[in-house]
Amino acid sequence: MTKEIEQKLKEVPMQPGVYFYKDAKGKVIYVGKAVNLKNRVRQYFQKSRSRDTKTELLVADIVDMDWITVESEIEALFLESEMIKRYMPKYNIELRDDKYYQYVRIDFKSAHPIVQVVRRPMDDGAEYYGPYVGGSIRAALKLLRKIFPFDYKIPAGTKRPSLDYHLSLSPGLEAGKTTLAEYKVNLRNLRTYLKGDRSKLEASLKIQMEKAAKAKKFELAARRRDQLRSVKNLKKQVIFGDKELFDISKDQALNGLQDLLGLKGLPRRIEGYDISHMSGTNNVASMVVFTNGVSDKAEYRKFKMRLPGNDDFGHMREVITRRFSPKNIEAWPKPDLLLIDGGKGQVGSALEAMRVRGFEIPMIGLAKRYEEIIVPQTDGSLKIVNLGTDSHVTKLLQRIRDESHRFAVSYHSTLKQKSQTASLLEEIPGIGPATRKKLIKTFGSMRGVMQARDFELEKVLGKKKAELIRMYIGGQKRQEKRVKADKVE
Repeated sequence: MTKEIEQKLKEVPMQPGVYFYKDAKGKVIYVGKAVNLKNRVRQYFQKSRSRDTKTELLVADIVDMDWITVESEIEALFLESEMIKRYMPKYNIELRDDKYYQYVRIDFKSAHPIVQVVRRPMDDGAEYYGPYVGGSIRAALKLLRKIFPFDYKIPAGTKRPSLDYHLSLSPGLEAGKTTLAEYKVNLRNLRTYLKGDRSKLEASLKIQMEKAAKAKKFELAARRRDQLRSVKNLKKQVIFGDKELFDISKDQALNGLQDLLGLKGLPRRIEGYDISHMSGTNNVASMVVFTNGVSDKAEYRKFKMRLPGNDDFGHMREVITRRFSPKNIEAWPKPDLLLIDGGKGQVGSALEAMRVRGFEIPMIGLAKRYEEIIVPQTDGSLKIVNLGTDSHVTKLLQRIRDESHRFAVSYHSTLKQKSQTASLLEEIPGIGPATRKKLIKTFGSMRGVMQARDFELEKVLGKKKAELIRMYIGGQKRQEKRVKADKVE
């Protein structure tokens, strides 16, 4: 045990929080949580305590430590999740695989919105919050459901209030105990809490309470009053926010970016951009947002490129030009930093678009081959910086770059699938755009249409058009059989 550790063990508070162990280079090698920081941290350095091999190796590498105190055990659970995702410490290996992370999914656009815990987010129009480690999010939702009642699934085959409704855990939407509009207000309050803006939620609940009382909706006003009291009593956040308890000044990645680029403050909102296409078709661009170093999926945006052909530089100019249009500048928060997926060419194109728009916002690029960071200089040149893959700054930039790539490819794949389906259906004479749209909406895809039974097609299209579809499908199936037979021969 070093003298620094020995001294700091005397200073560790007996409060809930998250602790960080660092090696000789100051790199975070382990992140953990504790209900009582002092008791938990001291356990690592008790010689009489039996430890497994991994823990022995960890303790041998610890040279320094730090901690962040929070107000509750559940807040420590969520903060630990964010810090492991951010720093990717080598001794948290079992938590590094995405399959150990969970997200909260809320489908606001549904006729009966539900709240789910899922393994990974999808581009399905729902909103996602996270990631969270293990079962911690379930424990948090169990508490939050008592304050903001919601459904985990849509009750089937009944219009009677469920047991959860009688326990004040469900809104009773299926039984008409609340309206869809009121339920969505409740879910938006839950969303605000999940995003960590407790002060904004408290102010909103107070306004809702006063508005309901003024309209003489006293039962609703009482519910909002009780929710406001419960939120104040919880005194815990699910995801940290700018004005909440998390001390962002301790984040090594954001501090490193500030030092590298000479920024006046920490880059709290970072936007990442990437282009995706296949041989110049279905060209798209993505904009992902990381707030305080964590992905903020509600702020993601996607662009269908107007410029045709295979022109990555031109498409990068287009997406930056459109992002900083007067309309989007007003609608979306201003970023502190832009990250471009690509090398000097892509960064140069983005800088050109920014100059045309008249903005001066810090920008860097990340080239895939050697993970080189492209940093624009005051003289207009582009400097290449290589911090190494172990750098916290590089790891953060990689996460943003990879997420922008994933989001772009996902949108490109969606457009590609739609265009392929549309082209197949367009070959059928007598089947127009409205009918094609109806078919895809009913059967989900061209494969679903081909697998549909005769009476199902007649029900959707009528006998005459169903006959056209059957003739086409028959021809397609015969052609597929001939192709298979040729391959066998």
